[in-house]
Amino acid sequence: MSSIIEKSLQKSMSYQSYRDLVKQLAEDNSTSGLEKTEALANYTKLNDRRMKRWDKTIKISEETKQTISEFDQKTTWLIITESWCGDAAHVIPALNKVAEFNPNINIRIVLRDENLELMDNFLTNGGRAIAKVIMIDDASGGVLNTYGPRPSKATQLVNQYKAKYGQLTPEFKEDLQHWYNNDKGQNIVKDITEMLCELQPSVCL
Repeated sequence: MSSIIEKSLQKSMSYQSYRDLVKQLAEDNSTSGLEKTEALANYTKLNDRRMKRWDKTIKISEETKQTISEFDQKTTWLIITESWCGDAAHVIPALNKVAEFNPNINIRIVLRDENLELMDNFLTNGGRAIAKVIMIDDASGGVLNTYGPRPSKATQLVNQYKAKYGQLTPEFKEDLQHWYNNDKGQNIVKDITEMLCELQPSVCL
């Protein structure tokens, strides 16, 4: 496992490099990933706009900033994604915003279809769901925890809908995007802050 992670880290990019890539793909009417379709290219354009908006508008309370800043374990958050993924366009900017308040958190991003060996070690219910965050301890190289593909409340909504109707409909997916817009990244920030507290309880005392 450690060699697979190390290999992916060597191919990884920064958040800014990922944003530049998505912007360029959107301008080129293209998409990342093995499958190139007009629909996925359109999702990439939409996600470029979403991320641009969240980069500017996600807010974190002073109390939460304090908690985040006190986490002193050097970690790398290796995020698996693709430009067309709607959930990722909401999740990754919020993760980056958290990392901005702590130099011990290093965000690196890889594309799923170029790192399937890594992806297949971090499946969600047997599927290659993204965005997937692998939290790695820099000192040992060990995996501390994982997060994704969705924040906790969105996951709950998805599971409830699947249990009732069997699969997600286009209408539900649109409703989920409205939920993300109304939540403004707060559920993601809360989830991640709680994970930091689990890893290092002293920061939340």
